Amino acid sequence: MNQITLVIVDDHPLFRQGIVDTLSLEPNLRVIGQSSHGEDGLELIRSLAPEIAIVDVNLPGMNGQQITHELGAEKAPTRVILLTAYDDMEQALHAAIAGASAYCSKDIQPADLLEVIHVVSQDKFVMGGQIMTALELQTWIARQIEASRRSYSEPGNPYHPLSDREMEVLNCVVGGMSNKEIAALLGISHQTVKNHITSILRKFNVEDRTQAVVYALKRGWVKLHQDDRLQE
Repeated sequence: MNQITLVIVDDHPLFRQGIVDTLSLEPNLRVIGQSSHGEDGLELIRSLAPEIAIVDVNLPGMNGQQITHELGAEKAPTRVILLTAYDDMEQALHAAIAGASAYCSKDIQPADLLEVIHVVSQDKFVMGGQIMTALELQTWIARQIEASRRSYSEPGNPYHPLSDREMEVLNCVVGGMSNKEIAALLGISHQTVKNHITSILRKFNVEDRTQAVVYALKRGWVKLHQDDRLQE
């Protein structure tokens, strides 16, 4: 029997151990690593390349969405299931755009978590309690963005506070590009890219690049690119 390999990243020892204990009861699942810190968790996932990583959204260091985005930008084979204590549709949208395969509340029942793991291992997605194919997920993302945009719509031509160069960088971020890829495409230094992204986050008053993408998408300032991670 082929085993599904997993890494667990959560900073609450009892909760993390509870997940490990639950998964250890399943003969076709094998936990090969665990971590309590964002950066350490990312390095662990990179080195072990598990089929699935179960990652808490709120972590010391890098948060779960940042880890997910980094893995996506690197075209890593690991699929990410994000767990959150604060489940809401906007956060689910953040997770989907970051590249997560599933987004679940931390009060999920063990049997339901096992089902999510098996669904994700079959190259499907779980968002908002729905099981979706890659194409269905794209449709769901577009629908969520459109519903949010109606609430945020502004009359006349949309105003945005970014410079032309910052808009170029933002569009690259929307396309899932890493800082290194953006620097190469635009012919600027890696540090300049970081400076532009820091400025974008400050102007949007958001914490990370995924939230910046959602913020801009809602207001119609950018359009979602076709993402290779969502293609079948």
